[in-house]
Amino acid sequence: MVNIIWAMMAIIGIVYAMFNGTMDEVNEALFESAEEAVTLSIGLISILVFWLGIMKVAEHAGILEFLSKLFRPLIFRIFPDIPKDHPAIGYILSNITANIFGLGNAATPMGIKAMEQMKELSGSDEASRSMITFLALNTSSLTIIPTTVISIRMQYDSVSPTEIVGTTIIATLISSISALLIDRLFYYRSLRRK
Repeated sequence: MVNIIWAMMAIIGIVYAMFNGTMDEVNEALFESAEEAVTLSIGLISILVFWLGIMKVAEHAGILEFLSKLFRPLIFRIFPDIPKDHPAIGYILSNITANIFGLGNAATPMGIKAMEQMKELSGSDEASRSMITFLALNTSSLTIIPTTVISIRMQYDSVSPTEIVGTTIIATLISSISALLIDRLFYYRSLRRK
């Protein structure tokens, strides 16, 4: 549906430009935007590679294992339906750790594997309680160091590209706690209806 909306907006814009006589301006904007998108992508790739390298160093230094041990008791409380030795816990911890460092691209494969493991655990085609909680937590934007935003701010010559970190921490706390509270609220409501 979203693809159709975007396609219709593009078609209407081009047709309007043709009748309005501004097709040259549309073409110019199109090529400028394409050039800027490539430049932005290259900048984002470099910062992503940097942080993935930092993650590898942290992994070899034992920092990720320390963070996993630190978050493990909290994860067991958030996902009580998953057995403590199940592989889904490891994928969830890896996903959350990568998201905390703003590496959404690195976190996505781990999140998919976690969902696959939770689906296998539930043995049903319906989303389990743990799957819904995991989705709510992931969509709440678990980020402490927003590497993508920092790199975009650096690329556009921000005076202080990292000043957004404090705001991000506050926003992450509010959104994550809200997501968990809403998840629990709807879960307990559904239990009462049964």
